[in-house]
Amino acid sequence: MTTKQNIQIIDSLYSAFSTGDMPTVLGLMHPKIEWNEAESNSLADGNPYIGPDAILEGVFARLGANHEYFGLQDVKIHAMSDNMVLATLRYDAKVKATGKSYNAQAAHLWTLNDDGKIIAFQQYVDTKKLADSEK
Repeated sequence: MTTKQNIQIIDSLYSAFSTGDMPTVLGLMHPKIEWNEAESNSLADGNPYIGPDAILEGVFARLGANHEYFGLQDVKIHAMSDNMVLATLRYDAKVKATGKSYNAQAAHLWTLNDDGKIIAFQQYVDTKKLADSEK
């Protein structure tokens, strides 16, 4: 895959996520994708999540259950070499249990295989902001 194609795949993932189109999001992932939440993030307790079903249950379902809303803002996608794509963005969310909102800076490092399937994800985020909103 070309760098441009990799960027288009990741862009389509964020577009699908923003509309709640989970079948498209999960369909872009390789069956053996390795997904890692940032260290100290409460969702990192399942690291590494292996496969789309584990990600759906361990990350996306928990985000939905724990938040009144969870959105992505200011998504910028950056080309990298070796089938990697970097996205910089912000999480805009409100935690149900505490009623606290947060707007946190994040970065996502995606790795794709030569067939255009996502094989790895690493999240980097302001974990203190997330943790403070959960207290």
